[in-house]
Formats: sequence, C-alpha cells, structure tokens
Amino acid sequence: MSLNLVVFAGFYPTARHTVHYANNLAQALHGQLVLLHVKRASMFDPYDLMAESFRQEELGRETETAAALYRLAEELHTQPTVEVATDLLPVVAQDLATRYRPALFVLSPPDPAHPDASVANDCAELLRAGHFPVLIVSPAAPADQAPRRILIAADREPFTLAPGASALRQLLALPGAELIVAHVSSGAEDDEGCSAALRAVQLSGLAKGLATPELRGYENDDYAQGLLAAVHDTRADLVIVLARERSYLGELFHHSVTARLLAKCPVPVLVLPMVAEAPAPESGGLPAAVQWTNTLLTGLAPAS
Repeated sequence: MSLNLVVFAGFYPTARHTVHYANNLAQALHGQLVLLHVKRASMFDPYDLMAESFRQEELGRETETAAALYRLAEELHTQPTVEVATDLLPVVAQDLATRYRPALFVLSPPDPAHPDASVANDCAELLRAGHFPVLIVSPAAPADQAPRRILIAADREPFTLAPGASALRQLLALPGAELIVAHVSSGAEDDEGCSAALRAVQLSGLAKGLATPELRGYENDDYAQGLLAAVHDTRADLVIVLARERSYLGELFHHSVTARLLAKCPVPVLVLPMVAEAPAPESGGLPAAVQWTNTLLTGLAPAS
C-alpha cells in the first residue's frame, strides 16, 4: 500500500516550500498527495453550540482559497487532491487518516517569532495527541530531492511503533537510502547505550528487511545540541525522532528541547508516535540469551 501525504498548504514562501517538498516525496514514494487548508486547529468544535449554517457560511467564504489551491495543484506533478476545512479537529484528522490510509501529515515549522500563535503549532499538537506521524519540513531543506541519509535518534529504551507509523518503513526503503542510528549520551561516552539503541530500533521492526543501520554515538549534556551535531556529522537529510508520551517530545513545539531542535535543524524532522513502551527484555536465562543472539544474527545478515 502506498504511503500518502497530507500536506498543510498555504501561499506564503515557507508553506509553498513545504508543499513542493511533499510533492517530490510523494512522487518518490508513488503515493497520493493531498493539499489541506485549515484556518484553525482545536480539540473541540467551535460550532458545536451554533447552527450548522454558520459553519457552511464560513466554508462558503473559503471558495477563493479553494480555487487558489486548485491552481497550486496544477503546478505539481502528482495531481493532488484538495481538501478545505474551517477547523482541524480530532475527528477531521481521523477522517483524513482513514480516507488516505496510510497517511503522513506534513507541516511547516511555526513562525519562530510567534510560535504560540501559529496554526502549524496547533495542528502539530493536535496530531501528536492523536498519535499520527508528523513530518516537519525545514525551510532550509532542498525541496527537489528525496532523503538519502536518514538519521534515527534512539536511546536505550525499547519502543513499539503506533499502528499508523509502521507504513513509514517505505520511506526508509527508498532506493539508495542509508540508515544511521544515533545515540546521544550525557556526561560520558556510553558504548553499551549505543548498542542498546540499535537493538531497540531493530526489535521495533522499523528497519525490518533493510541493511543493518550504521551506529554512531555522540556525547553532549544538551540533547538537542547533540542531535544537531549528529545531523551535521553524518550529513543526514532527514531525522527521525520517537514521540513517547513522557519524552522530551511530549509537547511538540512548546517544550524547550524540541523547540530548539526544530528551530535549528536544517533538515526535515519526522516525528513517529509510539504506543506504550514494550517491556524490557529478560535480564537472564537461556531463552533470553538465545532470543537476543538470534535477533543480533538476523540484524547482521545481508538485506534481501
């Protein structure tokens, strides 16, 4: 099944750049592109206490916006679908994900001068709460090429992909793509933590069927700075981060670590939602040792 991209479209330079990036990525993935325009994002429908005619009246005023989106769609090679809504609500996001399954939502970063007043910020928070995968496209990222060096930021903890995130393997399997697992430690070098991070990625199935990722460790007391150093060192053109409920990505644009990462990262950041953490492997015993040995040998085997 193709990976379909729902991109939040607009007419200012940053939004247009994001649309063109998503267009080229959809082509590389042989997926459908959807241009989505919303005015607001909210967990609650502002029209719940009003007659439906008010919503329809506002939608009617969006006729010119829809027409401009169709003209933008004509510039693209993927023949995208156009969707216009007054508000991105949880039910709207779920409907889009269901109709364009599997779906990856693509957004521009918020205006750094006004992050708290950004529609992109509100949309990202709503999508994160709904456990949808989100790709945030840096304005500095080239829009005319698919990612080839993909950096996966991982730590010691095992993780399980949310159901909607498993389709993202298609992105990692693009022709010529190279995978790198980066582990950032604080206070000292941690080779054991690096190997545990690689093991967590392999056990998750994220890189199933692909060559074993390259493993690199970085030491920095500031996680965001350590990850940015990894991006520069590896020349990565896409970063994958794992969104756990209690992680530093708990609030996508509001938490200081994530805000600094997204503000400074020169390449797109793909936020993959996790379900509840997988139980830790058994600490001892022959069955656990055999399972880990088999997993390691499988990971070292050449990709088919």
